[in-house]
This record gives sequence, C-alpha cells and structure tokens, in this order.
Amino acid sequence: MEFLSSLAGGIWQYGIMFLLVLTLVVFIHELGHFLVARWCGVTVKTFSIGFGPEIFGFFDKHGTRWRFAWIPLGGYVKFIDDENASSFGGEKQLKPAERAGAFHSKSVGARAAVVAAGPIANFLLAIVLYSAINATVGIRILPPLVDAVVANSPAERAGFKSGDTILAIDGTKIDKFDDLQRIVGSSAGEELKFTVQRGSDTITLNATPNVDEQKDAMGRTFRRGLIGIQRAISPDKVKTVQVSLPEAVALGVSETYGNLTQTLAGLRDIVTRRQSAEQMGGPIMMAEVTAKVAELGIEPMLRWIAFISANIGFLNLLPVPVLDGGHLMFYAFEAIRRKPASERLQQMGFQVGLALLMMLMVFVNFNDILNVWRRLVGTG
Repeated sequence: MEFLSSLAGGIWQYGIMFLLVLTLVVFIHELGHFLVARWCGVTVKTFSIGFGPEIFGFFDKHGTRWRFAWIPLGGYVKFIDDENASSFGGEKQLKPAERAGAFHSKSVGARAAVVAAGPIANFLLAIVLYSAINATVGIRILPPLVDAVVANSPAERAGFKSGDTILAIDGTKIDKFDDLQRIVGSSAGEELKFTVQRGSDTITLNATPNVDEQKDAMGRTFRRGLIGIQRAISPDKVKTVQVSLPEAVALGVSETYGNLTQTLAGLRDIVTRRQSAEQMGGPIMMAEVTAKVAELGIEPMLRWIAFISANIGFLNLLPVPVLDGGHLMFYAFEAIRRKPASERLQQMGFQVGLALLMMLMVFVNFNDILNVWRRLVGTG
C-alpha cells in the first residue's frame, strides 16, 4: 500500500512533467511540418497540439487555426486538402482558387520535404539541446581505464589487467567509459576485439560479454552485456572539459546519432529476443522517468528532452503508413513509378499502419499496467 499512496501522491507531478515535455517535443515536430509547408506554398488550415475537442485556439493572419485540444498525447498539422489528420487528400472537393495551396497538388519533392521536416525538426531540437549543454556546462569525461577486473569474468579470461586503458572496440574509438558501457551493454554474446594500451605497449584482447538479466526500478526485465571490468569512481578521475561552440555542436550531433543507434540496437534485440519486450513502456513509464529525471536538475532534464525528441523523430521515420516514414515510402514509390500509388492502396496501407500502431499502443500500455500491478502486489 506504500507504493499505492506514493503513486497517488506523485501522479500529478508525473503527469504534468510528462505533458510539458511531450507538448514541447510535439510542438517542435509539428512546427517543422508547418514551416516547410508554408515555404512550399501549402495552405495550412489547422495547427493542433493534442487531439479531440478544442480547449482554446486562435486564427493567425494567414487563416490557420492554432488550437490546444483535450487529449495531449500528440498533435497534427492539417492542410486545406486533408480529409483527416493523416494527410489523405480531399483535393476533389476544393474550389479552383483553393487548389493552388493544396498539399497534394505539390511536386513529390515538395511533399516529401514537408513530411520529412517534422522528424528533422526533432533531430535539430536534440542537437541544439545537447550542444547548448556542452557549450555552457562542458563535458564530463570518465576515462576508459580498467580499475579492477572481476574474477572468473570474460575480462579476466581475455587477459585484462588493472591499469589498462581501452582505446577502441572493433575499430570504434573509445574516448570515455560510457562508450565502453554502451558498446559492451548492447553486445551480449558477441565476441568483441579490444585495442588496449598497457604501459607503453598497445595490445589486442578478445572478449565475449556475458548476458546479464536484471530488473529496473519499475519492474521491467532487461538484458545487457557485461565483461567484468570495473571503473574508477573517485572524483579525481572525472574530468570536466570546456569545449568550443563548434566542438559542442559536433558533440551534439554525435550524441543525437548515438541515441538513434542505441534505439536501433534495442529494437533489434527485442525482435531477435535478446531483450525482453516487457521493457517497452507507454505513457505511465515515460511519466515516471520524466519525474525522476526532473528531480536530478536542469541538465539531466534537458538531456532527457533531447533523448525523447531524437527518438520521436526516429520512430516517425519508420516505414509504417500513418507515420511520416510511411508517407515518405509512398512518395519514393511515386517518384520511381512516375505516378502515385492508387487511392485504394494508400487507404489499405493507412488501415494496416493504424492497426499496427494501435496494437503497439495496447501492448506498451498493457506493459505499464502490468508493471504497476507487480509493484502493488510486491512482485516487481
């Protein structure tokens, strides 16, 4: 019952924090669509944050209705020829004077640019946030030094020794201990080649990370790779390095790219059943994590927003009809074939995509509810 009272007491904090973060990320995503649509001469009827009945709104000088709706789990930009919020056309019902601003009357390149602008805006938000943090706070680096080697571990069997410095893994340069953890953690059961500096010598060691299965603070099972290397955690080992603005931006791009590769690796592991699908969560999990991160301070919160933004951009590019990636897939088909896919094919794709999306939503929400239940009964 302690968990139940804790959950009830924190639900407003969780919900408000999560909605603020989600609203910002969705706004930037839709703003990307909106700005490029205006640039391409598309008439925008509605810019909506959220779905369902309108809470309040206003018209701008171009006649676009800016609205906030009651269901704040998404948003959309609606063009003059959209029959619905998924950009399926209703150009036939337009008056001749309105057709110049129709989305579907534009070239396939212009339509693709408008659709791609949403995810690109999310990537840019992530890069801007990471870059701003790097430029103002600097970067904290824990060198990839081996402080100790766990007995009977893959690292001991491979020949690692205390004092070794890891320079690269499978040819990928290692600058900090986090790089080591990221690669090893996503490579359970896969042999890795380590380039190691030992004194004045550079040697090569091969190690295969063990599969370590654990439960996180929310009861979800996750698997990660471990080789048995312990890092030095003394404060004098951590370095804060100030970087120039160009370096900060380059690092921001690198961190955003790292988010995407990490997400791809996670999806791959779930599909190949190397990771449990129960670690996938929905709004409840996101709200809990957001609230916990907010308690850590502004910098972790900004990094969390950047992480969410990058991943929303990536997920929207998946080639699933309904998502931006699905539209881009149809436009690629149109560009190759020199004519658009039939309306029936597009509608079928929309229905299949919507069904897949609904199945995913049901699944992640079921995971959320199941994990809450486990904590209620004391099994998570």
